[in-house]
Amino acid sequence: MMHNLLILIILSLLLGACQHIGSRKGLSQAQHDLLRQEQFLPTDEGWELGLSNRILFASDDASIQQESRSRLMRIGQLLQSMGPLPLRLDGHTDATGSDAYNEQLSLRRAQAVADILIEAGLRKDLLQVRGLGKRLPLLDNKTRQGRAENRRVAIVVLAH
Repeated sequence: MMHNLLILIILSLLLGACQHIGSRKGLSQAQHDLLRQEQFLPTDEGWELGLSNRILFASDDASIQQESRSRLMRIGQLLQSMGPLPLRLDGHTDATGSDAYNEQLSLRRAQAVADILIEAGLRKDLLQVRGLGKRLPLLDNKTRQGRAENRRVAIVVLAH
């Protein structure tokens, strides 16, 4: 009898701990709605900025254009208002250039986005910056339009 009571107490404590951990990582319905309004889309890893609102770059360039800078400041302020959220910034390139060069260029692009998000109020320690080079194209690199769409930084909110 005492053994069963002890098992129930331990299970209750474990369940409570799991719920606490889950609530810390999870997003509220209001936060989901805000992300959808900014055209973030749910993914297996969290929420990613949608295709029609990506941060794009000129060929062989890691500079943020003024239009993208304004949009990033707005997105950064929105994300900051949602509380501390872990983010990943994935830089990408088209297939022009060597693998090593594209890895560095994609990392510089992701860091340029991170710098603006930090300026908007996001915590640097919650931002993960990755340069993925030309490994994950969205479109075919044989066309000018495809290459342009592949030069991007994806913003991923790492919470569900």
